[in-house]
Amino acid sequence: MKKVIKLTLAVALTLSASSLFAQKFGRINTQEILLAMPETKEMNTNMQAYGKDLEDNLETIAVEFNQKLAEYQKNYASYSDAVRQLKEKELQELQNRRQEFEQIAQQDYQKKQQELLTPIIEKAKNAIDKVAKANGYMVVFDTATGSLASFDEATLTDLAPLVRAELGITEEAPAAE
Repeated sequence: MKKVIKLTLAVALTLSASSLFAQKFGRINTQEILLAMPETKEMNTNMQAYGKDLEDNLETIAVEFNQKLAEYQKNYASYSDAVRQLKEKELQELQNRRQEFEQIAQQDYQKKQQELLTPIIEKAKNAIDKVAKANGYMVVFDTATGSLASFDEATLTDLAPLVRAELGITEEAPAAE
């Protein structure tokens, strides 16, 4: 009875070990794929324009503040205490408005960037999933994240050329920053 159990266990271990070696593992650098996608280039152009618009609005507030500050400094001696206090309050409110706008603008910029980036990431992920499934890859490691402690890249197939083809990317990827 013990021989039968040992033999069954040995056969099971051999089969599971051989099936593990039959699995295909791949690797891809998603950062490079995302940078090569035309959608990313378009997003960057849109984000530059959006950022410029926010900067222009911030600059308008700064110019207004500087003009009022210059006027205050120029006429300081001629102002009565009541007018001086009113002008100081106005300057403080402008400064607060500028700081508030700067914080809101930064949040809006990040929100807009995430809004534009999410569908691009989803498209890349879908292409990777499709290529992996079509070519029988059990696992695909993302080398961009660096979350794996160690692996031999030579033993993993680079799926980037297949994913590029799936996404219609013909040019070489720019170097990751």
